[in-house]
Amino acid sequence: MTSSYIFLTPPGGTSATADETRTIRDGFTFLGLLFPWIWLLAHRLWLHAAAAFLLQAIGGALTDEPGLWAAGVAIMLGVNMIVGLEGQNWRIRTLAAKGWNEDALIAADKLDIAEQIYFSDRAATADHDDTVIPDWQNKAGANSPRGQAISLGLFGFDGGR
Repeated sequence: MTSSYIFLTPPGGTSATADETRTIRDGFTFLGLLFPWIWLLAHRLWLHAAAAFLLQAIGGALTDEPGLWAAGVAIMLGVNMIVGLEGQNWRIRTLAAKGWNEDALIAADKLDIAEQIYFSDRAATADHDDTVIPDWQNKAGANSPRGQAISLGLFGFDGGR
């Protein structure tokens, strides 16, 4: 099964080594589903872990009350599902907020294949530093007025929808 792997480079670094680059699989985390606040603590998501613990404690307290056990179970199950589904995204967003750069998104069957693709591409670009990088900006055509660019959609990118 193919998964997406996001490669993050440290803040301010243009050429990160393999030891400095972080790779995070973008998708569901089974351990985050089973042990939500512990998984969040292990990945240094302190506020998320505190919120998950608090919500699970509230859910646990509600399960002891007669007539409210369904609400307590729903809260606890909801916390588990949210952490399982969004935990990896929270890790990526937290690192991005600290200045880490999202360098690549690679789809591969396994982590080692994704790393081979990522680092082989970095080695190839390091060998060819004198290559010309194409300018992909959307510029105005020859017959169009200045500031008017050709777009491939219904609307241009300068004013929204």
